[in-house]
Amino acid sequence: MGRRGGLYLVALLASLCPGGSYMGHQFRHNQLSVGLSLNFFFILPLMNSVGVRLIDSPVLHPMAEGLFNFVIGWTFMFAPLLFTDRKRDRYKGSLDILWGFQMFLTNTFLIPYMAIRLNEGDAENTPRKPSQLGSVMTSGAPYVGLIGSAVCLISTLWALFGRPDNNFGGITDRWDFFVNYLGSERLAYAFIWDICLYMIFQPWLIGDNIQNVQKSKIGPVNFLKFVPVVGLVAYLLFLDFDEEL
Repeated sequence: MGRRGGLYLVALLASLCPGGSYMGHQFRHNQLSVGLSLNFFFILPLMNSVGVRLIDSPVLHPMAEGLFNFVIGWTFMFAPLLFTDRKRDRYKGSLDILWGFQMFLTNTFLIPYMAIRLNEGDAENTPRKPSQLGSVMTSGAPYVGLIGSAVCLISTLWALFGRPDNNFGGITDRWDFFVNYLGSERLAYAFIWDICLYMIFQPWLIGDNIQNVQKSKIGPVNFLKFVPVVGLVAYLLFLDFDEEL
């Protein structure tokens, strides 16, 4: 009964989200999901643009592609922030899996993590050895920041100006599509939800870990932490690797 009740609740909540009935839009939703996934980080469209055509990139509206990749780029940069969180050991699960869910499903999985890290720390708890993924993301944090910020910038420009030969119109036409997209597609609604959560979690986590930043950069990073994406890029670029992270 518990699982059945959960499915009923999901169906009810889905019907309240933009996009109408679940069954009526599932096929379109699946097509859009596959298309966006194939255009991950714009790798396939950019390869096609220079004549490399191992697979043809699905032609989707650049606003949809831009929104998707903007969120993915931001999520990519959250990995080093999680792995350098000084309260991360209060979470007994795998940060690798948590970030994987965040990257490939939704950052809603961060909500329980943010709650758990509010618990009192265990004085007798031995800090866990970082995973291989955690070590790579931490040591490469500045590069993660540069790649993620480039993806976010390209996503914004792509949404406004991408695919000029496919009759998607000018900025006004694209904005009209975007407004309609948010009101009719459940996937767009989910991406906006992710952005809203990141706007809360980014300054929260950076503020709690500001001591990880180079002392000369603490002031600017503390100020920029409230600026979406930019604050996280600043945190990653100015991590103090002389301190234990």
